[in-house]
Amino acid sequence: MIPLDNLLAFTVAALVLIVIPGPAVLFSVGRTLSLGRTGGLLSVLGVSLALIPIVGLVAIGVGAVVAQSAALFTTLKIVGALYLMFLGVQAIRHRKDAAAAAAQPETVARSPFRQLLEGFVVGVTNPKTIAFFVAVLPQFIDVDAGAPAVQMMVLGLVFAVLALISDSAWVLAAAAARTWFAKSPTRIERLTATGGGMMIGLGGALLVAGNDR
Repeated sequence: MIPLDNLLAFTVAALVLIVIPGPAVLFSVGRTLSLGRTGGLLSVLGVSLALIPIVGLVAIGVGAVVAQSAALFTTLKIVGALYLMFLGVQAIRHRKDAAAAAAQPETVARSPFRQLLEGFVVGVTNPKTIAFFVAVLPQFIDVDAGAPAVQMMVLGLVFAVLALISDSAWVLAAAAARTWFAKSPTRIERLTATGGGMMIGLGGALLVAGNDR
């Protein structure tokens, strides 16, 4: 298993990276503003669950191939960015539905599974997450301890749990602000459109960003 010193060092490094707001936080906040607290938390859970197969691929060596292949890296980046923009457009298109759902909390605009799946797709199509794990995980592996693939999976799970906790805190903060906006249908429509705009902007920024890894 992983030596305790390695595990603690990785945890500290992961916390430093996670607490700094990045694309995952912007996505989760945008989803919260568009769908509400439940939608935001399910999106965070989906993104966090996506880390598990990514770490699995890195552990068996596939991640290194993707990280080093410009074609695969770019394809994943484009797919992920376009999907984010699609979700943003959908949020803007259905902003009146969001206002109605806020006025009647028992109304469910979309299934929890769908919201979870959408977060998972966003997470699993982020090639920079693969590149990050390829570059970072091996540095905290103790070869002498054996089972390097298992060590990578453990570290990946630690990262996923920390990310889930941190991103959920951002969602709860955004949901608190949304509660005030929900008192007015017009406010919630504008807020939903803002959340959609954030996702479109994030997708556009990722689309035009360089391929540096």
